[in-house]
Amino acid sequence: MLELYHHGSSACAAKVRFALAEKGLDWTGHYIDLLKGEQFDPAFLAINPKAVVPVLIHDGAVVTESTIICDYLEEAFPDTPRLYPQAPLARAKVRQWTKAVDEELHPACSALTYVLSHRHAILRNGVGSFGDFLKGAGPEGRAARELKWRWIQDGLEAPGAGDKIRLYDDYLHRMEAALRENDWLAGGAFTMADVALAPYLNRLAMLECHGLWRDGRLPRVEGWFERIKSRPTFEPAFMKWMPADLIDDMRANGAKSWPAVKALLGL
Repeated sequence: MLELYHHGSSACAAKVRFALAEKGLDWTGHYIDLLKGEQFDPAFLAINPKAVVPVLIHDGAVVTESTIICDYLEEAFPDTPRLYPQAPLARAKVRQWTKAVDEELHPACSALTYVLSHRHAILRNGVGSFGDFLKGAGPEGRAARELKWRWIQDGLEAPGAGDKIRLYDDYLHRMEAALRENDWLAGGAFTMADVALAPYLNRLAMLECHGLWRDGRLPRVEGWFERIKSRPTFEPAFMKWMPADLIDDMRANGAKSWPAVKALLGL
């Protein structure tokens, strides 16, 4: 039995849902509402002390970290559609993408989401003092909370925020180059590399940042994302779990922030 602790707005959780769908695996979901702080509930902390989703439980065994979960699914269910190629070099190319997501793109996505959207909602609802904000940190730690505080208060003017946007844009250009000769990121077949990157393009789309690839800027990335969205697994893995009010909020806030992103990148 597969159980998944997840949330609709989590890019990492979306990645695991996408992998589960592509492999045709059934699972039972436990929805952890991050926006309400349910990740700090003692019952969930007993499962994952880091207070983050996703968490997979397979027949009672706990597996954490989204990339590790995806690798586990590939190895635990070898008779389902494979998301890693067989050739060692091809597998290495896939892992270059999944490693890049973990080390650089995901942290950039977190900053981008706060700076372009979440800050508006938090400020609208009232954030109080930094001391009040710090109380909600759980095991997250003061340094991480201080960084988010700056994102909330200063937006794109926060230290390093612009660099995260530029890094994100750099990865879009890397994708464009990788897609020059193939429809998919690591070759001619859909792989875990495409699974890993899909949530991060979808996040940009949800934030009304389509202009980063549309109108001829990055046509191969645009085509790749259209192929991703056309897969029958996309809707149930991504959009089904996004609360309607959160979708509306992210789109409205993203549209509000888009002119500043354009200016930052000189578009």
